[in-house]
Amino acid sequence: MVAVGAMTDTMAARGPDDGGLHWHGSTALGHRRLAIIDLTAAGAQPMHDPALGRTVAFNGCIYNHRELRRELEGRGHRFFSTSDTEVLLKAHHEWGDRFVERLQGMFAFAISERDSGRVLLGRDRLGIKPLYLADVGGRLRFASTLPAIVAGGGVDTSIDRVALHHYLTFHAVVPAPHTILNGVRKLPPGTTLAVEPDGSRREVRYWEPRFERDPARDAWSAADWEDATLHALRTAVRRRLVADVPVGCLLSGGLDSSLIVGLLAEAGQHGLATFSVGFESVGGEAGDEFRWSDVVAERFATDHHQIRVGTDRMLPALGAAVAAMSEPMVSHDAVAFHLLSEEVSQHVKVVQSGQGADEVFAGYHWYPPMADAADDDVAGAVERYRQAFFDRSHQDLARLLAPGWLAGRDESLRFVEERFAAPAGTATDRALRLDTTVMLVDDPVKRVDNMTMAWGLEARVPFLDHELVELAAACPPELKTAQGGKGVLKEAARRVVPAEVIDRPKGYFPVPALKHLEGPYLELVREALHAPAAKERGLFRPEAVDELLADPNGRLTPLRGNPLWQIGLLELWLQHHDVGAPA
Repeated sequence: MVAVGAMTDTMAARGPDDGGLHWHGSTALGHRRLAIIDLTAAGAQPMHDPALGRTVAFNGCIYNHRELRRELEGRGHRFFSTSDTEVLLKAHHEWGDRFVERLQGMFAFAISERDSGRVLLGRDRLGIKPLYLADVGGRLRFASTLPAIVAGGGVDTSIDRVALHHYLTFHAVVPAPHTILNGVRKLPPGTTLAVEPDGSRREVRYWEPRFERDPARDAWSAADWEDATLHALRTAVRRRLVADVPVGCLLSGGLDSSLIVGLLAEAGQHGLATFSVGFESVGGEAGDEFRWSDVVAERFATDHHQIRVGTDRMLPALGAAVAAMSEPMVSHDAVAFHLLSEEVSQHVKVVQSGQGADEVFAGYHWYPPMADAADDDVAGAVERYRQAFFDRSHQDLARLLAPGWLAGRDESLRFVEERFAAPAGTATDRALRLDTTVMLVDDPVKRVDNMTMAWGLEARVPFLDHELVELAAACPPELKTAQGGKGVLKEAARRVVPAEVIDRPKGYFPVPALKHLEGPYLELVREALHAPAAKERGLFRPEAVDELLADPNGRLTPLRGNPLWQIGLLELWLQHHDVGAPA
């Protein structure tokens, strides 16, 4: 129980409202609570049902919990709370491990059976909620964050060379089950893991979208797809209003968040609290998109909060953002979301957010060129994807990493080749499937979860409603890649939001100071790369580091990232968490 208590304590920020421990036999569960549904003590966790002999620790929200509750009551179950947590206990008892297929929501859970000693772990379809695992001293340890796993002690914290290859090549995406540490793994999305009393384990993938055409929709016109998309998104937004506290919305001013705000207003959310963040311009690059978020806020009469972050706040926030990362996250958005979440958490406990639309509806620049590859030309599709997405080649990585740290083969290319080899409708479908089920999970989704939950703020992502994702996966790629990307979504959005927001140049969440490194930001990176811990670890060739430091802004990756920030962030993260043993 000492280890479980230490692990739980590290997650107090994720659950600032309450905490608890429960143990029986060889199983111990700990929980930190962010009270969103059933704010009373009846909703506290770990939740134990003595009549059923089951205990659960659960992170997330089940949006259809009321409908499931009514069905379970019809089957004779009696409830002692109004929480979605209790629904998990009853549903598992009623339907067994496949009960997850009935859930609409984001979740990671552990359900312990008192009488059998069996434990079931599960993660939602799109991996919105994390679940880390470690084998320590003959026991299985699990938690919502990697640092919580390490806090229990006894974990192998040496660096996983395969994960290192992915981090430095696959744009910092480290696919499950790997993490940057050899001793910590993560359960893939859409997966359950049953642990039997004798220690045997069974992993089941219960969901995977099909990226191919549905014969039942062969006769659909473009307008039919637009109608279906808007209907599915309306449903997704409405589902994510389920809460016993107010729900706000993050508003960047781009199409995705603007459409969510419009649909929330359409659903009757008048005076909706919306939030935008902006930074100081650096190197001639603008640091905010307030012009566009103001248009949307005015159109829908939201209670809008415009958050301006000056240099004086930006630099001190970097350390806190790195501390909040369960894994190293190179994207500048992480710091932006951390600062935004700090402000938003003072107003609401739940927000809807527009993450995922670019992956689900083909908003990125590398999707249209995929159509030039024949549907059966897997090698050609892989090469197009590699050129657009990979930060560096295996040969370039060999020139960056010190001897002993380079994986024996091009792990990132091998991973993409294996994923692309699975049947799909077109080459574009192959790229969209990879990005929706892997890149999205281990970059933007993980980033949003880590940075919002660091402030006890729950982010809900309508574009990752699994029924909407299934619909989009079946949609002909040419409808999605039209109009420079997200064509079908843009046409559907014209019925809801101002055209000027839809037809504007594509924006992003800008943090110029981390792309154009200078002054104190450059010095922070320099110190991290020259720190004693970095030298002892010896990850990078000194001459490669010196070359990057001599010209810190002289080159960018294909996705416009700064290679110096990438390696500096890795060292900052390893040093903060005191992990990553030298070779």
